[in-house]
Amino acid sequence: MHPNPAFRAEDRARHIGFARDRAFGVLALSIEGAPLLSHVPFLLSQDGAIAELHLVRSNPVLRELKQPKAARIAVTGPDGYISPDWYGVQDQVPTWNYVAVHLIGTLEKMPQDTLLDLLDRQSAFYEVRLRPKPQWTTGKMSDEALTKMLRMIVPCRMQIDDIQGTWKLNQNKSETVRLNAAERVWPDGFGSELEALQALMRAAGPDKT
Repeated sequence: MHPNPAFRAEDRARHIGFARDRAFGVLALSIEGAPLLSHVPFLLSQDGAIAELHLVRSNPVLRELKQPKAARIAVTGPDGYISPDWYGVQDQVPTWNYVAVHLIGTLEKMPQDTLLDLLDRQSAFYEVRLRPKPQWTTGKMSDEALTKMLRMIVPCRMQIDDIQGTWKLNQNKSETVRLNAAERVWPDGFGSELEALQALMRAAGPDKT
């Protein structure tokens, strides 16, 4: 997380809402040597206390879960390069604006008989956000295919002890300077989800949430 307090002023509820909506992040587990990373969809409870996910059985993370282990899920949002030329004032330097929320806690394997319920809840959460269509469910699979799939993946749960967030959107600049940069980040910039980043930058004043 960025150390500047200006970028860490958002409250826990906004962090939770952001992470629940994104529903995808990078799971990190510390081991001897380089940490293990896995890109995972997840479900986050309304209160932000529990994240549920599943991993393919061959994932190295599962080999480390003979006992519950400390873990982190990094959830990232819109991001983009900010050119000093966009500010309209002198003596500025390049930077990168972004949103990131970290879920920190203890990861454990769950009983295999909880997997089907997890998959059904995950698919329902994702499917309802698509353009109108009949929702996919595991009930659309043949018994043989479903049984085979269930053998290949393992349900996991993370008890979340801390949630940290960085919303780096030029809040450390004056409103005029911040809005000047926001007007250029999309469509002139490069990064990810620049139109969404622009909207966040426009709304990022010290008197706004």
